[in-house]
Amino acid sequence: MSRIRQHVRGTRRTATAGAAVATAALLAVSLSPAAHADGRPTRAAAIEHAASALLAHAASLDLTAPQATDVRDVIVDRDGAQHVRYDRTYRGLPVLGGDFVVHLARGGAYRGADRATRQHISVPTVTPAVSGPEAAGRAVSALRAAHPGTRLKQAKAKPELVVDALHGSPKLAWRTNAVGLDSLGNPVARTVLSDARTGARIDAWDSIETAAGDGSSLYSGTVALETTQSGSSYQLKDPTRGNTYTGDAENKTDLCIFGICFSRAPATLFTDADNHWGTGTTADRASTAVDAQYGTDETWDYYKNIHGRNGIAGDGKGSYNRVHYGSNYNNAFWDDSCFCMTYGDGDGTTFGPLVALDVAGHEMSHGVTSKTAALTYSGESGGLNEATSDILGTMVEWYADNSSDTGDYLIGEEIVKPGFGKAALRFMDKPSKDGSSADYWSSSVGNLDVHYSSGVANHFAYLLAEGSGAKTINGVGYDSPTSNGATVTGIGRDKVGKIWYRALTVYMTSSTNYKGARTATLSAARDLYGAGSAEYNAVAAAWSAVNVA
Repeated sequence: MSRIRQHVRGTRRTATAGAAVATAALLAVSLSPAAHADGRPTRAAAIEHAASALLAHAASLDLTAPQATDVRDVIVDRDGAQHVRYDRTYRGLPVLGGDFVVHLARGGAYRGADRATRQHISVPTVTPAVSGPEAAGRAVSALRAAHPGTRLKQAKAKPELVVDALHGSPKLAWRTNAVGLDSLGNPVARTVLSDARTGARIDAWDSIETAAGDGSSLYSGTVALETTQSGSSYQLKDPTRGNTYTGDAENKTDLCIFGICFSRAPATLFTDADNHWGTGTTADRASTAVDAQYGTDETWDYYKNIHGRNGIAGDGKGSYNRVHYGSNYNNAFWDDSCFCMTYGDGDGTTFGPLVALDVAGHEMSHGVTSKTAALTYSGESGGLNEATSDILGTMVEWYADNSSDTGDYLIGEEIVKPGFGKAALRFMDKPSKDGSSADYWSSSVGNLDVHYSSGVANHFAYLLAEGSGAKTINGVGYDSPTSNGATVTGIGRDKVGKIWYRALTVYMTSSTNYKGARTATLSAARDLYGAGSAEYNAVAAAWSAVNVA
């Protein structure tokens, strides 16, 4: 399971030294209220404070005249501290690894910043020697090579010029998103990053990975649903959660990824006459929709009630779901371009319908990551991206407290069928039980598929929550070892979720690796519980236990 990456842009804020530009930017935000009723700065005030900080600290942030910045996200703490996250462009081109977070005191005083790269961002020219069509052709070839034995249809690619500051010295590059349809009509996608001067491949990664009414769901029993009355019938649309809704893809597929569109499967809104949805079996198409809508509800509530985040993007706007996508499609994915979740029905042998609660929480957490740290989906940062969705998706399952799908540290246990050969997709207590994931960090972890390099962070999160050794929780047996033979004492999953979320939204950047994740989570634990607290020390011990120092 994975999300589909999309570059996120926010309100444009230039960071040049020109006084006129700076004044205009400040005036643009000063018209909004400066503080909430409790005295905390508003989002607009935080952006204004940060704009002043960018001007004052341009040199230390490597902000030069050819650059501009876009606000991606804003966090205002209860004590009024502010954290404003930016994307960066260079001569109008997105800078991969140019993102940074500015940290401010309650009154707006600059406290520091976390940057994805410390490299000086400059390239000799923004004119490529390799043409866009040539980059597109190479990316399509890479897509075909990544899916051997599959006859791809309608393969096409869309190149975008960027400045790559993630892989050593900044260079002009093509970021090319290649998409196609497999033999069943389901989409496959791969992103290829190549040097725009020489054509040499820099990196590549798959962008889609297989892997007040009530409703009778497939996995979670009978659940409460908020719906919308329309005449004499009801719509599966929730007005209390940003008008999130669920529609039927009618077993059709689309190829509309990264702005490349051939067609898009529908999302025909489910309706019902009596506001009692589904039968709990696949014979009724609405049963799958119940699971999807319920997963959206619980994920929304978890982020809002536990972390104060109002919707995936933090803006109160709802996403939507498409179920019954494709033919025997063994996948579910989040797509930023439609701000939606898509679920396949599975092939019935390997997977059933992929609408389980932890799957929903996992995929929508990819949306949260894209709006915050935007962890690059390759190398160690890609493993952390996947682990973030496993960790926070697991927290959604525990938060729901559903007796039909009790909380556990197994990923996707509800959707697997006997043909899969394992009890779950992944195992957080000892990730290597899936046969591929890493229990501990090593210098080669970044070379693994991101679903397997995620094991290090998943293991960390389990140890931090529950501790090491053998135990049974909710009827599931776990036995979590440590790389250094130490005994780790857990601090409870609620604290783990809060620490990880704060690390993701305040301290991590697109290039964060495992060493950086240790620093980010220690900073988060310090903020929440104090330096030298039991929680802070437990974070350090759990990272050491998975060989991250």
